[in-house]
Amino acid sequence: MFDAKKVAKECTEWIRKFFEENGPDCNAVVGISGGKDSSIAAALCVEALGKDRVIGVLMPNGEQHDIDMAYLLVDHLGIKRFEVNIKDAVDGLMKNMPEGLEITTQTVQNIPPRVRMTTLYAVSQSLNGRVCNTCNLSEDWVGYATRYGDSVGDFSPLSHLTVTEVKEIGRVLGVPDVLVDKTPIDGLCGKTDEENLGFTYAELDVYIRTGFIEDLDKKAIIDRKHKANLFKLQLMPSFKPEI
Repeated sequence: MFDAKKVAKECTEWIRKFFEENGPDCNAVVGISGGKDSSIAAALCVEALGKDRVIGVLMPNGEQHDIDMAYLLVDHLGIKRFEVNIKDAVDGLMKNMPEGLEITTQTVQNIPPRVRMTTLYAVSQSLNGRVCNTCNLSEDWVGYATRYGDSVGDFSPLSHLTVTEVKEIGRVLGVPDVLVDKTPIDGLCGKTDEENLGFTYAELDVYIRTGFIEDLDKKAIIDRKHKANLFKLQLMPSFKPEI
């Protein structure tokens, strides 16, 4: 049985220890999308460090239809926020891509999260910060993150917790239900996570924790995605000569 109170307490202690060892006077910098993961990661940082040491960064790409959820979160936590619209940077990069290069749909979809990570580090380095990664175990399991985009950071409080577990922690921390239960949308192509994946997080989470899944076709999809994306979770391979 998952004990959300116990895990939340242990996670806040882990965050506190990370900062004691990697910057006792540093701030936690969190990209705030308005979704459950960034909301709960920010709430954990506030529990660990206090609201004065947590900075939320909102990064719409032009107009963001649900940015009111991001405002709700930073107001609820009482943390400092900065808003940086990344549209000019994204458009500028696309405009200056070489002629004759065929730009794939995946390329277009993954540029914004990589620009957002650049933005987070720009803010973090200017404010004595450490960037919080907000990915969870369920997403990482099937590679549902952009490499060198939302997949990176300086510390990761949620990467060993499934979506189901993250939501339970959010309720323990008093994060508004509208944020905890918000339907996750990839922010790239406008579809929900589950529409893109081909299975629900509930099915995936049970499979991760117990190995059970009733639909064998979905099992095959999960296994295939997990195997194909393991490289995202590993350190970059490097050649070591025998010297």
